[in-house]
Amino acid sequence: MGDLIGSEHAVSVDTLHATFNDAVDAINSEYRTALTSPLTITLGDEFQGLCASLDDGLSIVHDLRQRLSAKSTPCRFVLGVVTLKTAINHDRAWNMMGPGLATARERLADKRDPNAYRFSLPDHRLVADLLDALGYTVTSIEEGWTARQQQIVTDSRSVAKVAEVFGVTPRNIYKIREAANFKLYESVWQAMTAAIRALDQDYGVKW
Repeated sequence: MGDLIGSEHAVSVDTLHATFNDAVDAINSEYRTALTSPLTITLGDEFQGLCASLDDGLSIVHDLRQRLSAKSTPCRFVLGVVTLKTAINHDRAWNMMGPGLATARERLADKRDPNAYRFSLPDHRLVADLLDALGYTVTSIEEGWTARQQQIVTDSRSVAKVAEVFGVTPRNIYKIREAANFKLYESVWQAMTAAIRALDQDYGVKW
């Protein structure tokens, strides 16, 4: 689950609406095989989706946040576990019930928490707390990026290719990454991913 941050202060609701919908549509297209129920805008600036694994969910929330941040549209998430007691709605992520949904909703409702990456894992509360701490670290680093740093840091192509695209030298790319705290960011993200994959194995998820 997730929502946009500060949407009530948007200069143009039409622009925000278009940006939001475009990003959600792009994620649903790119991750269609990973999404059991596609990301669905449920009410105003809120959305939710259902994945078969936490690993897929982490990739999706990270990608969506980067897409929206690039458009000056910050957002936050709760990645959690649910045990559905009703049939899966494969068309839209709504009209489903089961333990875990209400807990995730409560976690998202805490507007005072500045963490953009939150976790709801009822059977692994200590792990969830540790993941929250890592998520807060990632959030803090991301919020310190300039628009140019974000473009370069989130570009997964080789340093040589990124340098070519931005018209600078590879040395400049390394310097920009260093200023953006890229090594710490990458290290924390790898730790989050490893923990999430271990949880998937614990839950018996196959991905």
